[in-house]
Amino acid sequence: MADTLQQLLDSPPARAVITRLGVPEATPLRRYEPGQPLLDGPALVGGGGRLRAAAERILADAGAEIRDAEAGGQGALVFDASDLASPADLRRLYEFFHPVLRRLRPSGRVVVLGAPPEGGAAVAQRALEGFVRSLAKELRRGATAQLVRVAEGAEDDLDATLRFVLSARSAYVDAQTVCVGPGESTAPDDWERPLAGRVAVVTGASRGIGAAIAETLARDGAEVVCLDVPVQGAALARVANDVGGSALQLDVTAVDAADSLRSHLLERHGGVDVVVHNAGITRDRTLARMSEAEWDVLMAVNLAAPQRLTEALLEGDALRAGGRVVCVSSMSGIAGNRGQVNYAASKAGIIGLVQALAPVLAPTRTINAVAPGFIETEMTAAMPFFTREAGRRMNSLAQGGRPVDVAETIAWMASPASGGVNGNVVRVCGQNLLGA
Repeated sequence: MADTLQQLLDSPPARAVITRLGVPEATPLRRYEPGQPLLDGPALVGGGGRLRAAAERILADAGAEIRDAEAGGQGALVFDASDLASPADLRRLYEFFHPVLRRLRPSGRVVVLGAPPEGGAAVAQRALEGFVRSLAKELRRGATAQLVRVAEGAEDDLDATLRFVLSARSAYVDAQTVCVGPGESTAPDDWERPLAGRVAVVTGASRGIGAAIAETLARDGAEVVCLDVPVQGAALARVANDVGGSALQLDVTAVDAADSLRSHLLERHGGVDVVVHNAGITRDRTLARMSEAEWDVLMAVNLAAPQRLTEALLEGDALRAGGRVVCVSSMSGIAGNRGQVNYAASKAGIIGLVQALAPVLAPTRTINAVAPGFIETEMTAAMPFFTREAGRRMNSLAQGGRPVDVAETIAWMASPASGGVNGNVVRVCGQNLLGA
């Protein structure tokens, strides 16, 4: 979708007044293309905790150049803060980042590796969140910052997560805290196709974000079952054909939907490895003006269906060992939004579903959620001009995201190497100025 304000800012007459007005500028983001290197420049690694060796191994395996001394033009700055245990220790963050931040390349990556905020180190480890969130707001030119907490014993489960947050796949993910715990992770034979040999089902796959998810999972090697309501049958068939998958016309709110999906997956594929609950609708209206039907139908599609379908796949053993469930929540479910009490409630409920099922599925299976912010879709294109342009600017990257940004995050969660990523809710919002 055209970014009208940015086009105006790029015109010669506007350049002279941009700085004076303080208008945020959008730097084109480096997004993933098959075969591209992990980083656009070397990685500078610092810190002395238990995670540094794992980080250096992962970078080396991915073909990245590693430096342990100051040099210009870094593609990434990685600091192991897992051993910081007191307020005084936090000065090491300043000592590492202060001299080198200005040398970070466009779309560069800052990653702080930490530990769960527990015991005597809780104060220092909790402080890392404030540090990363604030630092992300200071970065420019499309650079991002993330905090990755790694539990004791989960060092070998870090690969997929560190590769994701360092790569161009995480272009619109900024200032997030990802928790990695012990799990059953399996490194793929080919990191370019980590889902090879796996079966994935994507609901709401006929267009927009759902179609991008299907395309991305197929690109990563999955056999994709594209699911949507019968009225979207023609569009659904086109997406399925484009990704080399199959189409399943099914209303997820139907009484027999759960049994139908389970039977289909077992009979046609012998089960499923990845389930993406993307189907969703909006029925925006203030609560005082909202009808019972507008409340009920939204809850049925957005919240009741994902819960019922997931439970059915678990009870029928259709979700195989090593399975991944990924749900699509929303920034609205975190920060709220006027005129969306039904939608926000459903998306907050999705977060509750993730939190409730994560310990049940562990350690052999996982469930996580993504929470998109302003993503450029047909729906956002129909917004009033000023509302749309404001939505694009209200994040640290000063632009809207793309459906593929949501899809890339889901693909990371779906990876067999992401067994330690369980119970996480990751925002895909460019560090939206609203919400935690």
